[in-house]
Amino acid sequence: MPEISGGTGATERVADVLLLFADGPAMLGVTRVSRELGLSKAVVHRILQSLTGRGLIAYDQASREYRLGPAATALGGRALRDSDLRLAAQPVLGELRERLRETATVSAKVYGGRVYLDQVVGNHEITMSVELGRRYPLHAGSSGKCMLAFCPADEIDTILSVALPALTPATVTDPGRLRAELESIRERGYAASAGERQADAGSVAAPVFGPSGDVVGAISVCGPRFRVTEEFVSNTGPEVVAAAGWTSARLGAPRPPTARATLPVAPRATLAASAATERN
Repeated sequence: MPEISGGTGATERVADVLLLFADGPAMLGVTRVSRELGLSKAVVHRILQSLTGRGLIAYDQASREYRLGPAATALGGRALRDSDLRLAAQPVLGELRERLRETATVSAKVYGGRVYLDQVVGNHEITMSVELGRRYPLHAGSSGKCMLAFCPADEIDTILSVALPALTPATVTDPGRLRAELESIRERGYAASAGERQADAGSVAAPVFGPSGDVVGAISVCGPRFRVTEEFVSNTGPEVVAAAGWTSARLGAPRPPTARATLPVAPRATLAASAATERN
């Protein structure tokens, strides 16, 4: 089995290849990976062969392309099951869905963006669901924007210093306009989106903070755009803020940067259920 030699640079290349499968189409060929990452085909082929030998990547003979393998699926499943953020958010996701009837989600901040960890799908006849585990950029959609708003200033500068891809015609890609919106998000404690990440979908999200006080994720409520009106956003924002604040408290976060985004409050039923679980 071919081995990947070298130090940190080689390790980063292997990680970049794996992450490309998380972001892009299900099947990728050597040429596409080489072009996307700026690596030679020979290097890409060696990396893919090594990952295939360990079950992280699988080769499809018919298409002569590669896809994620069973070992990657096992790793992803284990990461979801053991995520402290997902476990901390579970009680409020169900509570938000019951109160608002829309899909409630929890996202985690990861290298290069964020991923959905879990969801409780709404109970309307027409509802919305999200793809768990796929990486999305921070500048598009309410979950990403509310995380980006509370990132360190140098991290925000780095993200806004490169061209921002438009996922839909409504995605905000102008750095100046986005900076102004991030300031508003910090002031009110939550973000809203109208078709920015997924066309015809709307959402409201608030940041979740970890024990060090850094933003680690987001709680959101999302649904079809025609139901996520300005009135819905203004009425729902405080509830999502409270749910995110309560989740932050469960993670052991100190008082976050804004007062409104921080109240560790959850509906009585959720607090009672959590207390009963901890006693048991």
